[in-house]
Amino acid sequence: MISYTTPVISKFGTLKNCICSLFIATALVTAGEASASTKKQVKKAAHSAAPVAKKDESHFQQWKEVSSFIDSMVSKHGFTEAELKATFKQVKYIETARQLMRPAPPGKPKNWKAYRARFVEPYRIEAGVAFWDKYADALAKAEREYGVPPEIIVGLIGVETIFGKQTGGFRVMDVLTTLAFDYPDTPTRDARMQFFRGELENMLLMARESSLDPFVFKGSYAGAIGWPQFMPGSIRKYAVDFDGDGKINLTDSPVDAIGSVAHYLSMHGWKRALPVAFPATLVVAEKSEQLNTALGKGLLASYQLQDLKAIATTASVEAPTTIQYGLVDLQNGNDATEYWLATENFYAITLYNRSYFYAMSVYDLGRVIAAARQK
Repeated sequence: MISYTTPVISKFGTLKNCICSLFIATALVTAGEASASTKKQVKKAAHSAAPVAKKDESHFQQWKEVSSFIDSMVSKHGFTEAELKATFKQVKYIETARQLMRPAPPGKPKNWKAYRARFVEPYRIEAGVAFWDKYADALAKAEREYGVPPEIIVGLIGVETIFGKQTGGFRVMDVLTTLAFDYPDTPTRDARMQFFRGELENMLLMARESSLDPFVFKGSYAGAIGWPQFMPGSIRKYAVDFDGDGKINLTDSPVDAIGSVAHYLSMHGWKRALPVAFPATLVVAEKSEQLNTALGKGLLASYQLQDLKAIATTASVEAPTTIQYGLVDLQNGNDATEYWLATENFYAITLYNRSYFYAMSVYDLGRVIAAARQK
């Protein structure tokens, strides 16, 4: 059995304003959904504030919902009631994590250019070139095994954690428990609590499988861990021992992170040698029914290029005519919206984080780093 090694906290900052993870498919504040100013405030809070615990709500082992969760873990996975009660007695309620999960207040319109500038910037580009040079062999191996090119892996890790420099300082058990049983009052509260209870279950299983104290795992305010910001469930399902040392370590092994990102994308629809996206020009008027229908397809490439010609076209001669596309809009505040024809590989990135802004930032950062490396 592959085991997980004890994570080590990054020396850079105490908290991580994770844009992923998820997320993560949807575990975090959705990338690109808030204004740039709001996101900047969240980022500042996540990096500068210490985790805040509400003392009057910190005794999780006394909560009825937690007792039910413990009973479930005992019956499903063979934990003992006593050990889990002792574990939850050590958990701290993290108000900071709860507050950072609140939806951003209404503000400025979405702005792709402002969002992109936060990630495709000189520091990440320089760090990305160095990372690529140092781990070129592992990146080449990941492409051979999983079909994911280096620029996508490099772009994703660069967006997530600036190549391991911002991996988070929360105890994962604390934030997962807080969010699993006291998620903020939002329209999706019940679904989000169910998600985090599932991740809490995976966290306890991962710790047991590794014979590790669950409190040694550190991560983002949503519980994402390591260089690629995987949630515990994703670690158990998609992380790989890519450096061959018999252990999975997404915090201290960039090689494991590289292989795990490639494996994750390959399992979520990435196709070898398929392009990602092509800039497009609208043929129809904005807000037309045809346009709204095409944009309403969601995270799906369902059009042939010929079918889209009545809605949007691309000047790129490199766009294959034999594959499927979706239409993506990148809003620019008061400026003109950008439109792109996205392939299945673009949508595979959105399954790492369900945001067009996020996926395009990964794609752009990787391309810019590749170009800088050639120079």
